[in-house]
Amino acid sequence: MDPLDDFMTTRPPTARRPLLGVTVLVVEDSRFACEALRLLCLRSGARIRRADTLEHARKHLGVYRPTVLIVDVGLPDGSGLDLIATCAKAIPRIDVILGTSGDSILQEAVLACGANGFMPKPISSLAAFQSAILSHLPTNRQPPGPRLVTDESVNPDLIAYQDDLTHMAAVIGSGDARESLGYVTQFLQGIAQSVKDDDLGNAASAVARKYRQGTSTEADLIALGAMVNSRLDTNGPL
Repeated sequence: MDPLDDFMTTRPPTARRPLLGVTVLVVEDSRFACEALRLLCLRSGARIRRADTLEHARKHLGVYRPTVLIVDVGLPDGSGLDLIATCAKAIPRIDVILGTSGDSILQEAVLACGANGFMPKPISSLAAFQSAILSHLPTNRQPPGPRLVTDESVNPDLIAYQDDLTHMAAVIGSGDARESLGYVTQFLQGIAQSVKDDDLGNAASAVARKYRQGTSTEADLIALGAMVNSRLDTNGPL
């Protein structure tokens, strides 16, 4: 641990920064979602580390144990549910394990795997973010006295959203995109909700339902790709 890490992890929490001393490992491949969580951690006093795949997350966890683990269910190299289940059974256990997704139907699966809670995307409310963590932290990690609760929300730079759209366009345009449709729909639901793009979110949700039912088609994938590319052409939601 470098001197800055040591300084940050030994400072006691305060009413304004109730997560001082807390290290959060975020396992998330959306740059927009990661930026939102970075801002939330910054305003809360927490130190953040990030991994964009299950492989990278396991490498992080092989070196250190964070206080909080936040895992997106849909990841490019597998389901975040597997990582949640593994970490929930580990001894010693990470203090707080949270799952997140743009598809709220996955909440039950996240909790069944042993997570402490589920955070639906978009994650933007400072008070909700802090409460999701503090409600599961041990007493010695709690801030002394009342916590200052505000209605503050974070607004990540839309450049990160454009990066996410570019990533999705590449995945959909690849030869194996049909096999990744579950991942694609979860990813698109999350970023669409983050920027309040109802048309894209509803389209991704509809294809996700068909995917779970085994009735999705190549035409569904082509239609999603067209919506993604149209937003790249216009630099944002239509």
